[in-house]
Amino acid sequence: MVSLSFRKQRLMDILSKLQAPEGAKTKKLRVGRGVGSGLGKTAGRGQKGQKARSKGNINKKHFQGGQTPMQRRLPKRGFRNPLADRVVAVNIGDLEIFAAGTDVNAAELKSKRLVRGQFDQLKILGEGELTKKLTVHAHRFSKGAVEKIEKAGGKAVVLASPAPRAKSAETASKKA
Repeated sequence: MVSLSFRKQRLMDILSKLQAPEGAKTKKLRVGRGVGSGLGKTAGRGQKGQKARSKGNINKKHFQGGQTPMQRRLPKRGFRNPLADRVVAVNIGDLEIFAAGTDVNAAELKSKRLVRGQFDQLKILGEGELTKKLTVHAHRFSKGAVEKIEKAGGKAVVLASPAPRAKSAETASKKA
């Protein structure tokens, strides 16, 4: 028991006397704090020039050495409407997995993983063949899809279009 406390004390003596090797710890350079700091006056940036001045373009990701940047050289075309409806399409041939006499709607299509994610409108297209009598509920149908559904003895039910998406408060306040 005595020897253990002696070892502890000896270890504490050693730990209390530990120091970092010479040169391992250096004072932080304080740039631009007067001539006496070692990096005063021009703060290590040299005389004049683009890099001597405050940030500017040099630190920007798209900076290309002063030449006209790529995003300004390429032509601007088109427009992406943020308020446009997201329409998801399903082909007639994909509806063969449903049993005859089934009511096919967006919820059924999601459960069978024929449509995924968020969408505003559902459109049925005429690609493929349909041999079963189905009642299909969707916002839009192609002419070929309606023909094939009715030919199989089914029914195409057109749903009412969803209410248009509300504009953000930011956009509304700009117009006022």
